[in-house]
Amino acid sequence: MTAAPRPATTAPRPATTAPRLATAAELQTWDDHTVHVAGGHAYQSRAWGEQRARLGWTPLHVVLDDTHRALVLLRRAPLIGVASAYVPRGPVVVSDDVDDVDAATAAADRLAALAHWLADEHGVAVAASDAEIPAAAAGYGSTLRAAGFRPIPEIQPSRHRISLHIPAGADDAAIRSGVTKSTRQRFDRAERDGIVITRFDAGGWTDDDPSDSALGESLFRAPAPSPSAPGASDVALEGFADLLTDTGARLGFRFGPRQVFTDWWRAGLAAGLVVYLAAHDPKEPGRTLGGLLLYRHGDRLSTVHSGDVADIRDQHPGIMHLLRWRAIQLAIREGRREMDLGGVDVGPDHAEPAPGSPMAGLYEHKRSFGASWVAMTGAHERVASPLRASLGRVATRVGRIVGR
Repeated sequence: MTAAPRPATTAPRPATTAPRLATAAELQTWDDHTVHVAGGHAYQSRAWGEQRARLGWTPLHVVLDDTHRALVLLRRAPLIGVASAYVPRGPVVVSDDVDDVDAATAAADRLAALAHWLADEHGVAVAASDAEIPAAAAGYGSTLRAAGFRPIPEIQPSRHRISLHIPAGADDAAIRSGVTKSTRQRFDRAERDGIVITRFDAGGWTDDDPSDSALGESLFRAPAPSPSAPGASDVALEGFADLLTDTGARLGFRFGPRQVFTDWWRAGLAAGLVVYLAAHDPKEPGRTLGGLLLYRHGDRLSTVHSGDVADIRDQHPGIMHLLRWRAIQLAIREGRREMDLGGVDVGPDHAEPAPGSPMAGLYEHKRSFGASWVAMTGAHERVASPLRASLGRVATRVGRIVGR
């Protein structure tokens, strides 16, 4: 999470409301300020904080002002207790907040005030943030740098995202018109072949009218047993973990630690933040051919993980196309303004994939739905105490060795 230590900043403290811990009453409506707002993120939810607490982090629910909140994950290095802090995908910035220089500067000022408060009140030596701020938000990055922040390698796998804008009032036909012909043909063929998409979801849209489908069928098949049956979603999510493990082995990446992921998926599903879509062929009952896991937050659905069975694309070339189209259809019906198709950039440069690069095929697949590349500012950190930050890293390494 941290880069090499840098001199502590001497920048003046921003003139904002002093951060403070949330009251019990404010915790009851926490997600209304951090998740269910434009620009919100599941990683700022109470459910995410509770999951990370099980892994040794200390969640701090911080009130920045009357409107803005921030979930901060605190961790102390073994032996010496030096603290580091991570604000996962936050503090969230309401989309309209970064439309002008003054608003973007105010967002950066809130983060700077939070970093100062963490250093003063909790002894945090280094604070990191990877808020999802478009690179086009003039004033944000320059204000952070003036406050002593510096860019660091990404904490999450991707920095940028592929985004499909959904205009207010748009329907399937309007969005479909922006999809390439070959992609339309693929998901249409998957429908004609009888591929069904099962949706595991504890929130969101419920009026699944069969007339919505071109074939006169419901968009999603209800899970069998029903979602309320004990263990139904658990079995599905464990199967998806198997699918991701196999996909990773095939494509050369490692999925895991498995239990950490599946525990969060279950918690997120229960909170209405996670949606899992699974593709099945009724002629092969019990076999999942592909899966797509989404987050429901802010004014968008976001693609987080996807996977399919090896060689299934020879038999059903439109499996992943149909899964993504169903996700877009769900976003339309929920009145979302964006379908976030996820990132395709990889470190260390996180560049837009060029023709011939390993991610070029996936990039073109996602763009075929009418989506566009959206560059983000990326992760930043502020080192309040270079010496203590260095000691904390050493203590963490020693703790890992001793704990083996």
